[in-house]
Amino acid sequence: MLELFFEPLGRVLGLVDDGQKVFQRRSLGLRGRWKLLWLIAISLFLWWVAVDQAGLGETLRLRSLDVTINLGPFYPVLIYLVVAGTTNGVNLTDGLDGLAAGCCAIVLLAYTAITFITTGQHSLSLLSACMVGGCVGFLWFNAFPASIFMGDTGSLGLGGAIGALAVMTQTEVLLIITGGIFVIEALSVALQVAAFKLFRRRVLLMAPVHHHFELLAWSETKIMLRFWIVAAVCAGIGFTLYQQSIGT
Repeated sequence: MLELFFEPLGRVLGLVDDGQKVFQRRSLGLRGRWKLLWLIAISLFLWWVAVDQAGLGETLRLRSLDVTINLGPFYPVLIYLVVAGTTNGVNLTDGLDGLAAGCCAIVLLAYTAITFITTGQHSLSLLSACMVGGCVGFLWFNAFPASIFMGDTGSLGLGGAIGALAVMTQTEVLLIITGGIFVIEALSVALQVAAFKLFRRRVLLMAPVHHHFELLAWSETKIMLRFWIVAAVCAGIGFTLYQQSIGT
């Protein structure tokens, strides 16, 4: 049940980050190097749990191709990339009322199903289902117009939990599809930054991409609902691919 610690560990990082913004009036929050060190520590802990406690191999599974790659000492690097990617992806998505909470609930619902149909992972299924319930309950107050905001305390905690679920279910590559909405948000920022540095031009009116649609005069509710639809499609495809892979 050590998996239960991953979401609180991410939440602690977010809490410190938010605390820096509020009490020390640092708009950027915690310094980048401290975030990096904390994410490395979380990734090493997750590596220990996955390999020593859960007995998972240090491998990367390409489920659609039925290929397994032994990463050996590079396995912790993969875990770090997954954890850092999901935490930052969720954090970038948290820019409109209800957007991140709804998308997280959808992705976590997919992982609830994935862990439920996988032998020996019912504790993870329970954990994921509880987080779905938490996200849905939070949406009551966070949907537009929001009266409570998620902040880094919530986004980094939920992102860390999704990353941990991907590692524990060996769906690190499949997470790119299952959590596709977070990938889209992160790529929109990367594309915007790269285009501006290389060509001094912006491909979007504003990044992340949900702000682009906001500047196109889309309402927050319209953006939120359509992004939820994209998140649901991605999560559904990811779950289907996983179910097919364990059935073959």
